[in-house]
Amino acid sequence: MDQHEKDKMKSRVLIESLPYMRQFHGETVVIKYGGHAMKDAELGRAFALNIVLLKYVGINPVVIHGGGPQIGRMLEALNIQSHFREGLRVTDDATMDVVEMVLVGKVNKEIVNMLNLAGCKAVGLSGKDGRLIRARKMEMVIENFKRTPEIIDLGKVGEVVGVETSLLRSLERDGYVPVIAPVGVDEEGITYNINADAVAGAVAGALKAKRLLLLTDVPGILDKNKELLSSLTVRQVHGLFEQGILQGGMIPKVKCCLEALEEGVEKAMIIDGRVENSVLLELFTDKGIGTQITQDAS
Repeated sequence: MDQHEKDKMKSRVLIESLPYMRQFHGETVVIKYGGHAMKDAELGRAFALNIVLLKYVGINPVVIHGGGPQIGRMLEALNIQSHFREGLRVTDDATMDVVEMVLVGKVNKEIVNMLNLAGCKAVGLSGKDGRLIRARKMEMVIENFKRTPEIIDLGKVGEVVGVETSLLRSLERDGYVPVIAPVGVDEEGITYNINADAVAGAVAGALKAKRLLLLTDVPGILDKNKELLSSLTVRQVHGLFEQGILQGGMIPKVKCCLEALEEGVEKAMIIDGRVENSVLLELFTDKGIGTQITQDAS
């Protein structure tokens, strides 16, 4: 492809993106940033530029991030043993101290710095700032066939019970991009470690965001033949649950999408964060690159 053809392709992409920029202008888009996109420096820089572009065209991005691998490395360096139950890290007092130190003190500030260097005005927050994320201790009960249900104590693992949106709206009005670490606090001031996907879904629902995007390390939701399902309704998603097609780490991601839709989010997307510029490709092109989930047609 010669330079002239490349320029024509770029022009077509820009023209294709215009109606989406118009549609999303002034709207809020919540993005869960994690997985390989956080580990790869080039993908990280591209992600930062994606956020800058969203802001420049009048969209209000809110970023929620994870940090499981970084937490694991720090716990190992401090010789603190990690234990997992049903895929969740059991979080005692010592582990919670490390979780908060890594998520809030290190990972959050690295993302904020990356966005600021790219041209954003980014502000780092945890759920404790302004009581942004109100939480409670997660109660996990495992149903065992023909046996007494097992109650698992995960320590300081929490779930979201409320989001204080006034702080986020104030930052949006002043042109800032909030970057949120998934740490919450209860009525007694106890700090909890919360799944970042769940926080993203709760924040999107509370803000009535136009879109919720979850960056993952897979192309999206796959069918039984491992083919990408580009668009699903809530009813179709429930069918995938019934068929046992949704498994492992995809289950909590899909559940948080469904909860966000129930709270008023128009569409939720699960996209491949390993693809450069995945946020722009999903929001501003006709085909998108991942799986979008919408409410059933009325």
